[in-house]
Amino acid sequence: MSTFFEYEIRLNGLDVDNRGQCKASALLNHLQNAAALAAEDGGFSRDVLVERYGAFWMLARSWYRLARPLVYEDKLTIRTWHRGAKGAIMYRDYDILANGQPVGESVSAWVLASLESRKLMRLGAIAELEGTSGGALCKTMTLVKLRQPDDLREVEHRLMRYSDSDLNGHVNNTRYADFACDAVSMERLSKDRYLAEMQLGYLAECRPGEFLNIQTSGRGDSWFVRGVDAAGKPRFESALFFGETPV
Repeated sequence: MSTFFEYEIRLNGLDVDNRGQCKASALLNHLQNAAALAAEDGGFSRDVLVERYGAFWMLARSWYRLARPLVYEDKLTIRTWHRGAKGAIMYRDYDILANGQPVGESVSAWVLASLESRKLMRLGAIAELEGTSGGALCKTMTLVKLRQPDDLREVEHRLMRYSDSDLNGHVNNTRYADFACDAVSMERLSKDRYLAEMQLGYLAECRPGEFLNIQTSGRGDSWFVRGVDAAGKPRFESALFFGETPV
């Protein structure tokens, strides 16, 4: 039996950039809202995990690919399911539709962490996950650590602030998409190009008051962006791939 959840939203002015295209951070936010609602619908929401297991979901990696840019007032449908609870990582898959037409897909990798110690927990301990996977719908793509370029250069020294934080007390993972897009100066992107694919890796938590040195490497349509702390420890990494906007 295949189990999936559908989430619908119409893109508004808060979702899009100065060209009317959906920002990466906004799309990731909608994907995560869909994941949260799917977890609630499946009986393994954050509240359930906190109350019964003293645990919470933590996003480790995310990836998406779009065949065209999502634009202002698109009716977005996100169809999502998970692949089961084996080992320490749970993959969640997404199909992305705009105005009823398939336009993209996404994969995210989640881990379960102890609320008290922040140590990872085994997913098999969560009885509520049993029998709730997407079954035949499940994708096969896995997300691995990004290969780091040799020619990274620092472009920004960025302070993490109150407005970057979320319910868990750390910088919300969607904000790293904004950091990456700022680092490659997306506002200069020509009208015939769009952000077609992005992968993000969340390597360590950041909290308000901390600084990140933002580093980039790339040329043309392929870019790598990462943030490191004052000790040189990587906190996030990302890869961005740009494509030609369909006519």
